[in-house]
Amino acid sequence: MKSRLIISTLIFFALHTGMMSQNNKKSVQEKSNDNESYVLTDVSYINDAVFMGRRDSIAAPYIFPSIGYYDKTGFFADASVSYLTASNENRVDLFLISSGFIFNGSKISGGISGTAYFFNEDSYNVRSEVIGDITGVLSYDLKFLEITLSASTYFNKESSVDIFTGLKLDRTFYTLGNKLLLDPGISLYAGSQYFYQEYYSSSRLGNRKGKGKGTIVTEPTTSTVVEIKEASEFNLLNLELSLPAQFYHKQFIFSITPSLSFPQSSATISTEDTIIKEELKNTFYWTIGVSYWFYTKKGN
Repeated sequence: MKSRLIISTLIFFALHTGMMSQNNKKSVQEKSNDNESYVLTDVSYINDAVFMGRRDSIAAPYIFPSIGYYDKTGFFADASVSYLTASNENRVDLFLISSGFIFNGSKISGGISGTAYFFNEDSYNVRSEVIGDITGVLSYDLKFLEITLSASTYFNKESSVDIFTGLKLDRTFYTLGNKLLLDPGISLYAGSQYFYQEYYSSSRLGNRKGKGKGTIVTEPTTSTVVEIKEASEFNLLNLELSLPAQFYHKQFIFSITPSLSFPQSSATISTEDTIIKEELKNTFYWTIGVSYWFYTKKGN
């Protein structure tokens, strides 16, 4: 269970679209062994982009194909393209590339990854001002429960970096002759909110870039200066429940992940002439996808 959890958590922060395809990656790790390298292809759909419990007021549904190479030494590389399917917003919204390294022990496993983001200039994704991140993960297997700690540094275009930490508790169950996997889990995430301040500065409160939120607007002649009082503070940001389900058929993995997000720590948003206290709302979102994986060469 360790390998698939490590890859899942490493790239959870990297992917704007949730954990579906990464759950598939960790499942392949469990099905394969340390002497084999493989390629994993995936096509998934998510009904909304949610990050740290935050989302735009207009849903951002994506279709995102991805392909990754996972070497038997522990190194991996992954690339993904996200196509926004919202009404009047059909476009490639994000291209990202990730790479990293994982290790596995009898009890303790871990890894590190780096990701570069290339957002469309009209994106209204809450992470649209992020340009990269570095994430580390450490996991301990108690047999009856998996405990995973994570830490990430996020680099934003125009402001300071964000620091995030995470704690995840989950347990994997198999049925139907090990063909069906259920992996219920609960996660807690804490950190700063510079990414959110940049999102508001560029995409909300009159500063929308080009097209956005399903309508066409003209570029404003002046921009609104936005500050979030809590941007530099380290606060609890999100509590999330998820229930990934995966069905294996030969080299295919069919997956669905419903998630329920409970955002924490409302932001105080200040402009030149107003102060707004954010009203946080719980969000249910889901991802569905299909993956196909194959070995590149057999180990000795």
